[in-house]
Amino acid sequence: MPTQRLANRYFLVRAGDSVYEGQGLLRTNPVAKTSVDNGLSPVGLRQTARAALELQRLGACEDDCWIWPSITQRAYQAAEIIAAANGVNRSRIVPEYSFLDARGLGAFEGKSLDALPEVYAADNISPDLKPPPISDGTPNESVADVFVRVTQLMSILETQYSGETVVIVSPDSDNLSILQAGLIGLDLRRHSSLFFKPGEVRPVDPSSVPEYKQPGSTVFKCTNPPSCK
Repeated sequence: MPTQRLANRYFLVRAGDSVYEGQGLLRTNPVAKTSVDNGLSPVGLRQTARAALELQRLGACEDDCWIWPSITQRAYQAAEIIAAANGVNRSRIVPEYSFLDARGLGAFEGKSLDALPEVYAADNISPDLKPPPISDGTPNESVADVFVRVTQLMSILETQYSGETVVIVSPDSDNLSILQAGLIGLDLRRHSSLFFKPGEVRPVDPSSVPEYKQPGSTVFKCTNPPSCK
């Protein structure tokens, strides 16, 4: 969906670090998304406050806006902070119950955040590759799976509003990087080049995207997946 065809103006926000992330752990099982440990850590609160001020600086909600956060604890807390800092009535916070869940990382659940490069190495091979499954109920989602979710979200937003400003608040980077890659026509395998740091704010605008270098070949080879150079 090319950005010039969007009916609304969008800002993408990653919530600040959760308590789990502050402990260096990956937690993506949706069963725990409303737990206290999935809420903002002290560092995450500061990151989110900076995000709220950045939205203020950008004039995101000068003429009011809608805030769509994941119901995940840290994302909803971030939405409340953003609303308070930008003078947005809480009635304009619309919790999203499934389309903005953190990407399910399967067998990486509970592992160190240092395992993320392994996930992204597999993504670089194919958007259809899933993380290994696990028996605790944590989904194992491919890039393509997440793209379906965020595309459904955008379809809802584009149908429900016209000429409005919408702030999308995600608990993780992958929802946002995959969405942005799709919006500007980047190869979904390269979504991690658009990685969002905790508390980062980015308008949906081609000029806001980090410099992207097209690979010299459209064929990607890996002799030892998912450990690829």
